[in-house]
Amino acid sequence: MTRIDDMPQIVMANPAFIERQLMPGGVSQIDAMLLAELISIASRNDSGRANRPWTSTDPVKIRRYDVTVARMEMDSLNWPHFLLSLIDRTTEIETHDSFRRETMRDSLTGLPNRAGFEDIVETRLAEHGTNGRAAMPSFAIITIDIARFSQINECAGNVVADELIITVARRLMGRIRKTDVVARIGGNEFALFVPLRGSNERELARIISRIRDIFLNPYRLSDLEIQIDGAIGIALSKTGQTDCANYIRQSQIALKRAKHTRQAEVYTPEELDKARRRFTLETELRKAIELDRLELYFQPLIDMSNGFVTGFEALARWKDPDYGMISPVEFIPVAEECGLILPLGRWALDRACKVLGEWDKKAGEELPLKVSVNVSAAQFARDDIPNMVSSILRANNTKPQRLCLELTESVVVSDPARAAKVMSALRALNVSLAMDDFGTGYSNLAYLQQLPIDILKIDRSFVTHMLKERDKVAIVRAILSLASALGMETTAEGIETLEISQTLAALGCSFGQGYFYSPPVPADEAYEYMITRMG
Repeated sequence: MTRIDDMPQIVMANPAFIERQLMPGGVSQIDAMLLAELISIASRNDSGRANRPWTSTDPVKIRRYDVTVARMEMDSLNWPHFLLSLIDRTTEIETHDSFRRETMRDSLTGLPNRAGFEDIVETRLAEHGTNGRAAMPSFAIITIDIARFSQINECAGNVVADELIITVARRLMGRIRKTDVVARIGGNEFALFVPLRGSNERELARIISRIRDIFLNPYRLSDLEIQIDGAIGIALSKTGQTDCANYIRQSQIALKRAKHTRQAEVYTPEELDKARRRFTLETELRKAIELDRLELYFQPLIDMSNGFVTGFEALARWKDPDYGMISPVEFIPVAEECGLILPLGRWALDRACKVLGEWDKKAGEELPLKVSVNVSAAQFARDDIPNMVSSILRANNTKPQRLCLELTESVVVSDPARAAKVMSALRALNVSLAMDDFGTGYSNLAYLQQLPIDILKIDRSFVTHMLKERDKVAIVRAILSLASALGMETTAEGIETLEISQTLAALGCSFGQGYFYSPPVPADEAYEYMITRMG
């Protein structure tokens, strides 16, 4: 190839080049301006080479080439000559594009996967800052989690679970607009990109309503009919922020809250701080358990008939060297969420039994005391409670009659059959069982009749200020009557005044605890309180 009158001219070509010239949209259609540019660059470059990609204009099949121009140093020629070479990259690029499309798609539903979703959204956002187009209007990234999916998977099998995912995907596709994007970004998690028009609040309400519609009708899968629900987390767009992955993270933080509130939740900046705090607590709590930095405090249980100490409730306390005293209201949910509740619960039970043995040694006899230890719903569901309790009692030489396990109503509600089996096994060990926070959850008389419960604990919300509110007195009286009819004892929590203590005693409450008697205190102080109280 040479240049005559500043226009490139091909003076010699090999058979392959000639064959491509004869094809529709063949290489003879290479833009002369492109060749002129390459020749100009090759003439000036020290390397004497220039390279550009070029796409043919074949209406049937577009082909893609790498075009290279190299300067030929030949003194015998009267004018500059260049070697033009083309490498057909069509198959390579098509294979790459096909592989990329495959990696960007969910194989089960055909929807974009997380990577594909991020790519589509960020491409869509980038288009609105180029070619003179208007800035991208506000939008929302929404994540949807199918509730109880793991249970469905375990009970019905993978085939039914996959069928459920496919059906949810189809229902979602049937309810989105042309401008929306739906993707499957996890096992039972979907994501939507939704441009917003008009008022964000009104538009969001309509969108959420459409999403909730997919859960209204039961899902018929194989020979099963399943009613499911979903949690919805939302992240709203902010000017200048186009990182889709960040929006997904924000919506997932809101989604976590939605699972508890059972409502669609919108991400707020404060939630990121809370999430970071939870992550920090998880890391530090793990170290605290490993390094034995936790401590048990003990709150006395008072016999309302004579004022004697009959036992103590053991309560975990955590004083971190950097963060100070951290409330169990904050670290117990973190422990449940990340799985640390199992080692934490075992530690609390073991430590409580050890302290009981230490008190016996101090007193020189076996004290007439019980120790109560809380078992969370998460620990009850995941741990082998009867074997764990039995082994700890043996290791500490603690009589089972001196241990009371406190369970919440949610333990029973989540899986009544399993709860009954586990509680019966515990009762067979001669361990006492108390129903904690009674009256605040899903109270069911059938559970009380069928389960081996020894004690009903009246929640502090009914006890505090009960003398000022007739309804609370009526509720407490009803619980006491119910417990008496079922042969159970009662413990009132949150006793803060002498008047409330005397009223509960007069109503027939068995035991009481609260700040009127003593707040939770370290083991040594609890022992001294007991000795003083019992004379």
